[in-house]
Amino acid sequence: MKNCAVKSSALVLLVLMFALVAPINEEGQFGLSPVYAAEEKSEKKQKTRRVPSLSESVYKKLGEGQEAIDAKDYNLAQEIIQGALDRSRRYNENEIANLHNMLGYIYYLKDDYNGAIREYKIVVNQGEKIPEGLEVTTLYTLAQLSYVQENYDDALYYMEVWITKATNPSSAPRFFLATVYYQMKDYDKAVEQMELGVQIAQERNTTITEQNWSLLTFLYFEKEDWTNVIRVLKILVEEFPKREHWIRLAGVYGQEGFEKEQLYTLEAAYTADFLEKQTDFTNLAGLLMQEEVPYRAAKVLEDGLNRKAVERDAKNLQSLGQAWQLAQEVDKAIPVFEEAAGLADDGKIYERLSYLYLESDQYDKCVDSATGALDKGGLRKDQSVYIVKGMCLFNQNKLTPARTAFVSCRRVARQDKDTANQRICGQWITFIDRESKRQAQLAAASGE
Repeated sequence: MKNCAVKSSALVLLVLMFALVAPINEEGQFGLSPVYAAEEKSEKKQKTRRVPSLSESVYKKLGEGQEAIDAKDYNLAQEIIQGALDRSRRYNENEIANLHNMLGYIYYLKDDYNGAIREYKIVVNQGEKIPEGLEVTTLYTLAQLSYVQENYDDALYYMEVWITKATNPSSAPRFFLATVYYQMKDYDKAVEQMELGVQIAQERNTTITEQNWSLLTFLYFEKEDWTNVIRVLKILVEEFPKREHWIRLAGVYGQEGFEKEQLYTLEAAYTADFLEKQTDFTNLAGLLMQEEVPYRAAKVLEDGLNRKAVERDAKNLQSLGQAWQLAQEVDKAIPVFEEAAGLADDGKIYERLSYLYLESDQYDKCVDSATGALDKGGLRKDQSVYIVKGMCLFNQNKLTPARTAFVSCRRVARQDKDTANQRICGQWITFIDRESKRQAQLAAASGE
């Protein structure tokens, strides 16, 4: 069962999860992003490069640029750094990288992602002549910016290079790669990266977010790998119990023919008060009816109606009435059917009511319901309703109208070539004629 809501919510949340981070550290200096900083701290020994030093004049320009950024005067900051780059003196690779890194950050702050990407590419092109921290931070940022710009090939390239250079990378880049492969519709590789990220997170006892699991579920949906869809959804309902996860799990169980599991899942969700929508209640009630637990089904539907989650229309009221009837709660079924019959477009519910009234010896109401059924129409067999009406009239000793009902029954049965009911109605007419004659003779005898 593919669910569009699952797909869209997973994508939005994952984009937010990998929101861009400014390539400046907590001390306000250009350097490590939060992701890389955490990774670097996990290793006490960090290999360092011998890189050209920054001249005092470049350091000063970077400081001026930072002050303008702090003041949110991005145009001035760009003017300062671009002016330094336009100078004729020759800079070493480290100076070039730092100036272009700040300029890239300025473009990023101005929402000019193409400009930012262009500058950051110049930074990483300086190769071994810049600090490792600056290189890996810029690679990570390039991967993210490329993703935002929907340049997925570049996003993959820069993230894969980053992984080879980062110290002991966490699960986050794997989850990021999974989103990129998802956008490229390479679901096999997306799943591979997601599962690798999950494995890393579990080994390190770090957090796997609800969004991570949701994306993995979605990917298995796309691959129609229902065994793994169920496995991941079971994790979601345990760790992030929400209606959407319970309902999806129940839906997949139903789709795959695991109706018992589907019922147990919906029952658990109902007990935990996660059911909200009409389909939640009606699906659970339907499964309970299937399992021949009509009383429980009636209680679930009644609860849904009372909460106004289930619409009080003819269809839902009829289902409730049927549940009460099968649960041998006829006194509760009748008023529900009466309400449903008034709302229905045809006479089928009135027909059902007429049978109930006949069984409970409420003959006046039986006649009224049968008449209502015939007036509204849309019945499977009108002759069946005429039979019920005739029987109720006969039980009231209203022989003439009863005979009229059976005559109508025989006429309709003839039209439908329904020989069985034609015979039954003919027998009733004969029986009523004899009874009328018998009663007339008794009356005449008593008069003598």
